[in-house]
Amino acid sequence: MTEQATTSLSKPTPEDGATLSAAPAAATDARAALTALRAEIGKAVVGQDAAVTGLVVALLCGGHVLLEGVPGVAKTLLVRTLSTALSLETKRIQFTPDLMPGDVTGSLVYDARTAEFSFQPGPVFTNLLLADEINRTPPKTQASLLEAMEERQVTVDGEPRALPVPFLVAATQNPVEYEGTYPLPEAQLDRFLLKLVLPLPTRDQEYQVLAKHASGFDPRDLAAAGVRPVASPADITAARAEIAKLTVSPEVLAYIVDLCRATRQSPSLSIGVSPRGATALLNASRAWAWLAGRDYVSPDDVKALALPTLRHRVQLRAEAEMEGVTADSVIQAVLAQTPAPR
Repeated sequence: MTEQATTSLSKPTPEDGATLSAAPAAATDARAALTALRAEIGKAVVGQDAAVTGLVVALLCGGHVLLEGVPGVAKTLLVRTLSTALSLETKRIQFTPDLMPGDVTGSLVYDARTAEFSFQPGPVFTNLLLADEINRTPPKTQASLLEAMEERQVTVDGEPRALPVPFLVAATQNPVEYEGTYPLPEAQLDRFLLKLVLPLPTRDQEYQVLAKHASGFDPRDLAAAGVRPVASPADITAARAEIAKLTVSPEVLAYIVDLCRATRQSPSLSIGVSPRGATALLNASRAWAWLAGRDYVSPDDVKALALPTLRHRVQLRAEAEMEGVTADSVIQAVLAQTPAPR
């Protein structure tokens, strides 16, 4: 994510001259609670405001997030802190080459005392699933998450079993170490609502990290760091109900369509954004607009979410990649060249 994109995604704000929409008290309380997450997570994680906001947007949309960054930028700590601040149940899976699909979804276990098989739920039965280093497990195990991510259920022995609500997969991957990894196929990448890139901290932020540790901060003890629940699943449910009421003008819908179609015509891309990607951009923009306190979606909302929503849904041509072209640069070019409605 570029510096400009990171800044815009960090703080959703009303447009100049816009007024906050009137909303029921429950919705207003939910917005305040979810907005307070940034400060609460800041007790443990320094910086990464864009990633925090992206995770909240994904929760509001019922989507999933792919977190990419070099080791040591607090990807795992961020997810753990978010689950604590939201009072959500969370489970972690360390993806390894020998991990089996049943280790993720659960399996039937034979009980010798009753001479019957019973279902033993896997770690996927939780609110927030941290899939750590998801690209270190073979495609067979990666695919075990597809039904859970798309259908919100797991089918074992022909019987579908519903997952808890809310349900979010936060998967992490290392962008620089490819030995022994299995890149996610396009079909699975398309199931992630957002791909968030966690940058290295600035000098001031890194100093704050060291100052926290020097004063006794233990990343394994979030309670000692003062992290407390400031929101709940009920706030997410109330927020989703309000987001569904947001107005999206035909001009903004056309703008999203034009952006996505422009990626399919880019000479640098072999695969552009699919209609699923256009729908994801619409949903993410609606959640972003609601967090900003508005009851309508503006072109600026679409621009703010375009990079994290679309960057993982396109595929570069080999010759473009050799010339140093990136998915982010292509999407930024499309944003610059596609006229936005006034």
